[in-house]
Amino acid sequence: MKMHTNTYFGRLLAAAMILVLTGCQGSLSEKPPLHFNQNMDFQEKFQAQESNSFFADGRAMREPVRGTVARGFLKDDVAFWTGRNENGSFTENPLTVDLALLERGKDQYEIFCSVCHGIAGDGQGIIMTGGYGYVPAPTYHSDMLRAQPDGYIYDALTWGIRSMPGYSTQVKAKDRWAIVAYIRALQRSQSAAVSDVPESER
Repeated sequence: MKMHTNTYFGRLLAAAMILVLTGCQGSLSEKPPLHFNQNMDFQEKFQAQESNSFFADGRAMREPVRGTVARGFLKDDVAFWTGRNENGSFTENPLTVDLALLERGKDQYEIFCSVCHGIAGDGQGIIMTGGYGYVPAPTYHSDMLRAQPDGYIYDALTWGIRSMPGYSTQVKAKDRWAIVAYIRALQRSQSAAVSDVPESER
């Protein structure tokens, strides 16, 4: 009987505590919050741009160790990062072109490229047809651009070309290659023959 009573009161106390704690949610109080671990709020540290006499240059902010590379930015794959082979010539797309890559390329193309180059890649984007005075964007369906290696288009996407700005800061390297793959799909679509369509889809 005693054990049963203790269990009953224990459950009652737990329920009361839950009610008290949940009842405080959303309520305003002018009392300072409880800080059970004060050293995390008032730890000794240097803020950005503060001075520090420990170092000869007096700066608390330190330069990274020479040779430090941020995770994911080790550009050891020359073809992937630059669109060029070791000898400097343009390379083909180093990624495996599949439906997922093409769909990603379509998504990124329509965000960053279609406003100038058009949804179909014909150079008739809204910026070009809206009378804004921009230098006309080229069509991707010219013989000259069809003949260029994939790395040529990737290079233009990365660094820009003539009046077109580069997109290396806005578009990740993998997404730039996805755009290249999608541009190739656009080129193929505009000059496709019936034989290119699977018989079941004709």
